[in-house]
Amino acid sequence: MKLCGFFYIFILATNAASVGLGNRIDETDSVSKFLSILEDPDRYRRSVFVALGSHLGIVMISGALFMAFGSYNRQLALIGSISRVGEALVMIYGEVTVLRLIDLAREYVSVNSNKETLRLVGDQILRTKNTGVDLGLLLLSIGAIAYCFLFVQSGAVPSRIAWLGLAAGVISVIGIVIKFASRFSSIAIIGMVLMMVFEVVFGVWLLFFSTRAL
Repeated sequence: MKLCGFFYIFILATNAASVGLGNRIDETDSVSKFLSILEDPDRYRRSVFVALGSHLGIVMISGALFMAFGSYNRQLALIGSISRVGEALVMIYGEVTVLRLIDLAREYVSVNSNKETLRLVGDQILRTKNTGVDLGLLLLSIGAIAYCFLFVQSGAVPSRIAWLGLAAGVISVIGIVIKFASRFSSIAIIGMVLMMVFEVVFGVWLLFFSTRAL
């Protein structure tokens, strides 16, 4: 279980570091992004690679959670881990895609560049990443629901943590579905914040307060 806790903290820390380095979500203006990238292209590249490390951590935690809790309910654990692997793959694809923005930014400021075409390509890349982030969060939430339902059934995790994760997952799924349907994002943001709170609390509990070792 402590290994699961380590991966939770690792994922959260590397995500925060990636954002701090400039790899933000919900950006839609490629021109502004081009100019931001050109201030320090290497810094932006590092931010993407840090994010890739975070997403690889999701793959690792998927296996670790299944090993730790699969014996309680193999079906729910399998659903939860497959959802988390799907989340990681979607996120990894998005990060690989945005690496192209570095070259596009350099082309955009060149004298002979077709700025409008580059802007449209950049906008499409940002939209693809944002859609991937939403899909990834949906898969994360489904995974959390599956595992937290397992926790509620089995008592393997303190009930307050399990119910917090279950509530966060349900609210997040509802919010993301509404966002896909109507672009109304307030509920999705609330769900994302609750998911972050759950992951911090659960990760700390696993790392410092759980007693069962993998």
